[in-house]
Amino acid sequence: MTNLAHILANTARRQPDAPAQRLGETVLTYAGLDEAAAKVAAQLRADGLQSGERVCVMLPNVLPFAALYYGILRAGGVVVPMNPLLKAREVEHYLTDSGAVRLFVFTGVAEEAGKAAAAAGVPCTVVDPAAFLTGLTAEPQPEIAPREDDDPAVILYTSGTTGRPKGAVLTHANLRSNITTVASTLIDLRPSDVVMGCLPLFHTFGQACALNAAVYRGSCLVLVPRFEPAAVLDAIERFAVTVFEGVPTMYGALLQHPRAAEIDASALRVCVSGGAALPVEVLHGFEKAFGCAILEGYGLSETSPVVTFNHPDRPRKAGSIGTPIDGVRVRLLGADGAEVAPGEIGEIAVQGPNVMRGYWNLPEATAEAIPDGWLRTGDLARQDEDGYYFIVDRKKDLIIRGGYNVYPREIEEVLYEHPAVAEAAVVGVPHPTHGEEVAAAVALKSGAAATADELREYVKERVAAYKYPRQVWLVPELPKGPTGKILKRQIGAILPERPKDPSAVPTQV
Repeated sequence: MTNLAHILANTARRQPDAPAQRLGETVLTYAGLDEAAAKVAAQLRADGLQSGERVCVMLPNVLPFAALYYGILRAGGVVVPMNPLLKAREVEHYLTDSGAVRLFVFTGVAEEAGKAAAAAGVPCTVVDPAAFLTGLTAEPQPEIAPREDDDPAVILYTSGTTGRPKGAVLTHANLRSNITTVASTLIDLRPSDVVMGCLPLFHTFGQACALNAAVYRGSCLVLVPRFEPAAVLDAIERFAVTVFEGVPTMYGALLQHPRAAEIDASALRVCVSGGAALPVEVLHGFEKAFGCAILEGYGLSETSPVVTFNHPDRPRKAGSIGTPIDGVRVRLLGADGAEVAPGEIGEIAVQGPNVMRGYWNLPEATAEAIPDGWLRTGDLARQDEDGYYFIVDRKKDLIIRGGYNVYPREIEEVLYEHPAVAEAAVVGVPHPTHGEEVAAAVALKSGAAATADELREYVKERVAAYKYPRQVWLVPELPKGPTGKILKRQIGAILPERPKDPSAVPTQV
């Protein structure tokens, strides 16, 4: 049993009539989901899909996502999940870089993705969630294509040192090891559990810890296409959700919603937080309001994703990302590559069965990230006397906005394409709900004219909605070092005083 698609087939045999997924009042059983995946696999094979070929899936949290995900795996293909918010230039990069042979795209964003598919020469299938499953007519493929442990199962694109998204290759063994640990020991999922599926399934957190973990254990996943606090609170109460998984901004939004004190959340038994550091005040406030403990963990796309966790059978420490999960080792390394002493800050390095095979078609980037069998994460942390880890900073310039990664250079490159821009630097600034907000300091070319609003809209049209800078400052010039390199750490000193309330910033929307 190597192919990850077996986890669905096994659960469907074990409990065919149990609810696998729910979207509103629509329920799909495990037998129904398995049949849909088998039909997808049969159609892909009939269309000529070969084992190891990449298929992109660009859908929000709707019922066809899982059918496509497991159907592609069942046929022997490799799933390339994509954020539906991506714009044409980004989609084209995913398609061409992965060498995709097919794209399945949500009807709501088909026009934007269609441009990219046409440019890349990739066949594009538009998915209408209301009709897709009933429209599958191929005879179900009963067999599951054989795959080896080290064969790619999923390619997750993540920002890298070049500023362009790199494909983290996760194997069947990578994902299976993490899923079984998460489902069996960290959350202890049960067939009777109802998991809140508001984390994007195209993202590593939602895909592994919600979708795959729920399918592995036979739990029901309640889908919400887009995170909206009122809708999520309603689903928690109406469907008696027992397991909630989210990023810190979700917890903050739920806690601050007027209905938070009114709903019946008594069915909740465990909550999980990841994606960014959870503010301690939010943790305590949520637990008091909802009467359920939050277990915080840490991971990244390259680690399938979980690395450390506040284990349910051990003392929990607020503000800590916990301790390594089973089979995973963590070290903190100094600038010289040697392990730092307890209590000192070092870069997190990870070794274990969850660590990716490498970056797709980027051997040099892979060697840089995993030079000696230990993945360098770029995150800085310290370890206390009890072995618990605490994130203190990021080695890279990565901005985490609401749980989404934004790499400054990618946005800077777009700004530089504007004819009036001479210099640009993108940085993260504190935000009360998103954790960080994307901001840009821009110097214009001599004699050129552009407004902050114009530059913001220029970027907004070219990148996903979570990436464009809400704050744009026009400055005479950017600070530089002796070699001419822009010094981002000094940008704050040249900016006008910023109000504490981000909504008061004139150039922010």
